[in-house]
Amino acid sequence: MRHCSVQVRGLLTRDELDRYNGLMEVGSYLEDQSRHDLAYTVQKEVDLLILPAIERLKEKSRDRDRATEDYLKSLRDGEDDGESSEG
Repeated sequence: MRHCSVQVRGLLTRDELDRYNGLMEVGSYLEDQSRHDLAYTVQKEVDLLILPAIERLKEKSRDRDRATEDYLKSLRDGEDDGESSEG
């Protein structure tokens, strides 16, 4: 079974995390029993379960990018104001 990243796991809700852990346990058991066909099905369920957390991670990244862009714009605007007041 493939685990999702720590960042994604950190953005799972409590219910999602409980379900994730249960599915991973079942999948690991199935792999130990050499039932890879069923473990594959469980892995697909895990992949679907984590999609909302992946979207939340992407949104956090977009928010951070917007904040960085705003900060850099404010620095540029500050430089422009400084140049015009000196002239």
